Amino acid sequence: MPTSPPPAPRVLGIAIPSPLRRLFDYRPCREGPPDGWRPGLRVRVPFGRRQVVGVVMACRETSELPLAELKPVSACLDSLPLPEDWLWLCRFTARYYQHSLGDTLQQAMPVLLRQGRPLEARTRERWRVTPAGRGEAPPAVARAPRQAELLAMLCQHPQGLGSQAVLAQSFTREQLRALADKGLVERLEEPRTARWQGDPDHLLAEPALPLNREQAVALAALHEHLDAYHPCLLEGVTGSGKTEVYLQLIEAAVGRGRQALVLVPEIGLTPQTLARFRQRFRVPVVALHSGLTDHERLDAWEAAASGRAPIVIGTRSAIFTPLASPGAIIVDEEHDGSYKQQDGLRYHARDLAVARAHRHGIPVLLGSATPSLESLARARSGDWRHLHLTRRASRHPPARLELVDLRGRPRQGGLIPPVIEAIRETLAAGHQVLVFINRRGFAPTLACHACGWLAECDHCDARMTLHRQPPLLACHHCDRRRVLPDACPECGSIDLRPLGSGTERTEETLAALFPEVPVHRIDRDSTRRRDAFERVLGEVHRGEPCLLVGTQMLAKGHHLPHVTLVVVVNADAGLYASDFRALEQSAQLLVQVAGRAGRAAHPGRVLVQTLHGDDPHLRLLAERGYAALAERLLDERRAAGLPPFRFLALLRLESPREEAVAALAGRAAGALRDWLAERELPVDCLGPVPAPMERRQNRYHLQLMLASERRSHLHEAGAWLTGWLEATPEARRTRWSLDIDPQTLS
Repeated sequence: MPTSPPPAPRVLGIAIPSPLRRLFDYRPCREGPPDGWRPGLRVRVPFGRRQVVGVVMACRETSELPLAELKPVSACLDSLPLPEDWLWLCRFTARYYQHSLGDTLQQAMPVLLRQGRPLEARTRERWRVTPAGRGEAPPAVARAPRQAELLAMLCQHPQGLGSQAVLAQSFTREQLRALADKGLVERLEEPRTARWQGDPDHLLAEPALPLNREQAVALAALHEHLDAYHPCLLEGVTGSGKTEVYLQLIEAAVGRGRQALVLVPEIGLTPQTLARFRQRFRVPVVALHSGLTDHERLDAWEAAASGRAPIVIGTRSAIFTPLASPGAIIVDEEHDGSYKQQDGLRYHARDLAVARAHRHGIPVLLGSATPSLESLARARSGDWRHLHLTRRASRHPPARLELVDLRGRPRQGGLIPPVIEAIRETLAAGHQVLVFINRRGFAPTLACHACGWLAECDHCDARMTLHRQPPLLACHHCDRRRVLPDACPECGSIDLRPLGSGTERTEETLAALFPEVPVHRIDRDSTRRRDAFERVLGEVHRGEPCLLVGTQMLAKGHHLPHVTLVVVVNADAGLYASDFRALEQSAQLLVQVAGRAGRAAHPGRVLVQTLHGDDPHLRLLAERGYAALAERLLDERRAAGLPPFRFLALLRLESPREEAVAALAGRAAGALRDWLAERELPVDCLGPVPAPMERRQNRYHLQLMLASERRSHLHEAGAWLTGWLEATPEARRTRWSLDIDPQTLS
């Protein structure tokens, strides 16, 4: 006999998209879901003067408020709750990162679900011939030649054809409907992502590549624990074949009827990764990233949640994709800073990937040529397995860094004569050159040669960048723009000169020096148009001699087989920065961009221009490589009590009123120190101090740092501090956020 749904609870605890860290109580509406109220159902509720979409997270019999004062739910939007593994991940994320659960749920779901749309896959039409339509031409189409042609075409496709494919052959919907009315064809509705039938013999569209000894050892280690939580750090030099290990791990997981989630750091890497995976596998492969439309994102999310998509590839936010049957998680370029969300919900996708793999009891593979110090510390302590790939798939070893002294040498577009000559020789040999400069624009700023005036932003403690395309001054922190002055605003001199070089200036210099060779600039400004990046890479992959001028967009995982020379215009930006992570991140970037050279038939060369060629860290990186530098940095971090040997949280406060934010920061620090002393909790409270850029967007920024050797103590202190701020009236007039495990101090 069918079972009746359980009695309706009297109170629903609902997570509302708001900064408040609590659930809101409502009464159930009269018409509830068919299977009763459960956590995970989306509802529409009155909240203030608005109707908002929330998620039921608790079903209770009592409330702190009288039941008569509770508002009823306006409508239940789902018949079934959202996936349980997704709800767990959102709860864990909100708890770990000290964030509102309602806001976490809101940010973790596709836009259309936030708006109350149903969680349903969009379908597409497919037309298939019926048994009555097969064989000789039926009399019903004898006098309709176009219908007869259409019927004959559909007979050649036993599985049927989609509507778009039929219309592309100059047939019409009226002709399709006429055949359907005669019973000769039938119309089918199917999800846009078809379900894979699960036959392991038909999993691959092309055979896997043979593995070298190191790749085989790494894959064997992963195969030992396909049904258990098994975190592995795959440290492999650039071009060593990490992606092939990923592909064969995915093959093993999908062959067992499981799903694989692959994270990549940048949207620019998604198309090439997606193309390679679709070339290898016959199964549906879906992508999730910010470049999709809202409908495309919901389609991919639903295909993963239903299990129709065995392979999911995406950027940072894809970690929140629900999986019906998780089998493996892969994080490519795990060191990359773009895995950390820097505003709102400040989560780290790599760390959530590890937590999610632990929850599901599946392997998680973190790959990088330059692993983060956090991952290296966990691998070297034995918490994670450490796998190595030291050989490139090509016969050439990774190119070594050659330090080139800039001191006392004339420059053209940031380049000195010996480097320009090396570029000329490489182009003459028929190869390609990558010139790396991590500064957009024409020059870092504009200066008056007469009085020393510098173009500074009115809203930030920063200089404005000079752009030539179009000509203007722009602040890359607040996006304020200003027309170029005709004369110096301080002394009236017209002798205004650009200081330093950006990608535009280097591009202009190289175009003048090598007019017969195409110069491609790749930065955020030149690739704003859709598919612009892919078009440039397509031209580069043709293999003709050319010059690439780019920012770190080019340093991350791109395979440029015809590049044999890499030039780093200025390697000094991160050597003496105030952020303790700057040297680690600068070294990672240098090694990653150097890895673009010599990946195929010809050996590579890397020239690194620097004013500090005698810096011990830079020399260690050039002479002994990233692993040796990472070892030294870990020793320095251990001695200084910095991550990964201590855990940090950073309270950021900002306000347009300098005195208001300073007063609140001082009160918060004093209250926290008193509470820590009373509890005798071993947490250090440092600050408040101004942020490295104190004034940004006309707001003053201060910060307070918490440090502890135990995560539990840090989280306890962070929870108390956020509670104190929520209860303090002055904090409601000040913007603040708590960043757990901050990756930058800015």
